[in-house]
Amino acid sequence: MKAPLMTAAFRFLVLTRLHRALVACAALLAMVTALNAQSPHLPTFLSEVPAATLVEGADGYGPIRSDLPVAPVLRGEQTVGWAFITSDFVGTTGYSGKPIHVMVAVDLEAKLSGVKLVKHSEPIVLIGIPEAKVAKLVADFVGLDLVAEAAEGGSAHELDIISGATVTIMVIDDSIVRSGIRVARALGLGGLAPLSGPSGPRFQLNPDAQAADDWFTLTGDGTLRRMSLDVGQVNAAFASMDDPRAAARPLTAPDDTTYIDMYTALVSVPAIGQQLLGAAEYANLQDWLEDGEHAILVAARGIYSFKGSGYVRGGVFDRIILVQGDDSVRFRDRGHRRIGEIMVDGVPVLSEMDIFKIPAEAGFDPAEPWRLQLLVQRDVAAIERVFTTFDLGYQLPEAYLRPVVAPVAEAPVIGNDSAESAAQTALWTRIWRDKTVEIAGLGAMLSVLTLAFFFQGYLTRSARAVTWFRMGFLTVTLVFLGWYANAQLSVVNLMALFGALTTQFSWQAFLLDPLTFILWFAVAAALIFWGRGAYCGWLCPFGALQELTNRIARRLGVPQWTLPWGLHERLWPVKYMIFLGLFGVSLASIETAEHLAEVEPFKTAIVLKFMRAWPFVAYALALLAAGLFVERFYCRYLCPLGAALAIPARLRMFDWLKRYRECGNPCQTCANECMVQAIHPTGEINPNECLNCMHCQVLYQSETKCPVVIKKLKRRHSASDSAAALDRMIENHPNMKKGTTA
Repeated sequence: MKAPLMTAAFRFLVLTRLHRALVACAALLAMVTALNAQSPHLPTFLSEVPAATLVEGADGYGPIRSDLPVAPVLRGEQTVGWAFITSDFVGTTGYSGKPIHVMVAVDLEAKLSGVKLVKHSEPIVLIGIPEAKVAKLVADFVGLDLVAEAAEGGSAHELDIISGATVTIMVIDDSIVRSGIRVARALGLGGLAPLSGPSGPRFQLNPDAQAADDWFTLTGDGTLRRMSLDVGQVNAAFASMDDPRAAARPLTAPDDTTYIDMYTALVSVPAIGQQLLGAAEYANLQDWLEDGEHAILVAARGIYSFKGSGYVRGGVFDRIILVQGDDSVRFRDRGHRRIGEIMVDGVPVLSEMDIFKIPAEAGFDPAEPWRLQLLVQRDVAAIERVFTTFDLGYQLPEAYLRPVVAPVAEAPVIGNDSAESAAQTALWTRIWRDKTVEIAGLGAMLSVLTLAFFFQGYLTRSARAVTWFRMGFLTVTLVFLGWYANAQLSVVNLMALFGALTTQFSWQAFLLDPLTFILWFAVAAALIFWGRGAYCGWLCPFGALQELTNRIARRLGVPQWTLPWGLHERLWPVKYMIFLGLFGVSLASIETAEHLAEVEPFKTAIVLKFMRAWPFVAYALALLAAGLFVERFYCRYLCPLGAALAIPARLRMFDWLKRYRECGNPCQTCANECMVQAIHPTGEINPNECLNCMHCQVLYQSETKCPVVIKKLKRRHSASDSAAALDRMIENHPNMKKGTTA
């Protein structure tokens, strides 16, 4: 007993010291990364990007300011703008887990005069979408008015999305607008002034405040704010626009007709909410709101509705937007509730009464001023409209506030402050919200597949049921998960994860792609239960494409080739060599590894749907062609992702695939019919190669193919026949029956 105890103690000591060493290395690496992250990137790129590339006619840059990483753009001795790198001011972590560096020039009127993508590690741009296409989209930001963006909370422009690069484009857009506004405010460009810092007295909600109990008083003291527009005012607003077509189509109602009489109040303030909504409805409101969320009441009457047609189309209220500082909040039907009655005296007859939720990630401060912006539209042609806006300002009255005694330090312009963290959280939260349909679809697929695996014993009783279920599921995987949602995992994801773990890990880089994030967590769980087959056999869009095309080929009579076992066994390691090679290259250069990862045809066949240069398309088609003759050819011998998943899959805790002692000796039925030859001639299933297609489990219960089952049935039938013969003999010989009875 002593030797095992000593061995265990020695292992514990080694592991403890190894753990301490790893922690120390990680801490040192984090310190180095943090120091590097604090250094501005602008000096690096000033020497690489000529000034004339950003601003036409410019001939150089001035010295970088000491207080801000910006450099003047010079035309002779005249400063015509300021240059900066977006990643020096805001978080720009992209899909790769690394920053996307964009160089921007802003002129003295706070308009963007030059934008250039200077460095990135986005795999979809490096080896998928032509970089010229992304560069053109980035160049389209030239002329963007940051004053308008600051007024609209960064939503005054329309964003074009490149299919397959949604995350990358949204990060670029968010970083250009937010960093541009910060620089313009810091330099006072275009009349923009720095946001008032918290150096003066700050306020918080006063829990002891009381609200009046009648509409007239609430409107008079500012608890309720009102904006009343008549038809004459709206016609005058459109008449003053540059577009003469707006004035040519005035409203025909009398000028004094009420266009909209709109009221708003912050009902998440307890005193206001309890008075306007009543105790019961306010209690419902509290249950509806999560921590950090707020809510406003919007009520109106008149010939114009503040809800708008977008609510009918898809749950987006496109006529109202809440703006506070540089931030804006658009409302959706998920954050909307109607109310039937306002509970104070003197309420006028109102046609619309609604509550809108302000999500926590919006960073809304109830003590600061905000405004509700109303968008008014007018048709000027058959399918063309012009727009103007009216603002309803709101400031919570002092009676509902009390000063905060403790001073709060002003947030710096640069650095990972709480405001920057909130902005990055808002970005990935918006992406998840926009992917609600895809997330729900993926959740349903994972639920169905999990049930099928847990109850595979019942499912595999019918070969026909398994075939239809599998073909249907693979079709959904290919069409919905692959071509529609672009949720194709890649070995690049694993290299990005390793790169993040060895530098400065951030969940945000992975949260930017919700479907990939969910899939990887599902794969991690599946590896413990079933191995790599749960993903490779069911959830991989390219794998589904291979199998479905092979099925069609079989129906058309294409011959199927079965490789000799010796050759097949020696081709297995090829995919592991490819994976280890890519992993080794990624340690030296992640960019080079991402280029070499083009051995995966996923981006060509799934993400870009074969809309790519002909060599990439030819390569993908060649692999699919090989799969017509050798089923799942790429999965068997070349896929580095499958190899990467097979390595941790050795740790799976359960073995769900049932076998008989006779499997492999002498029976070879399962081995001969396995579509990827994952069953050894000796009967063992190789979990590294198995795709969990369930066919061997169908054969396990087959009454026509499995010799063991057939033998059992024959014995059962033989015993039944003997018993029946004995019964007949007894019936035909009464004396035997009597003797038996005696």
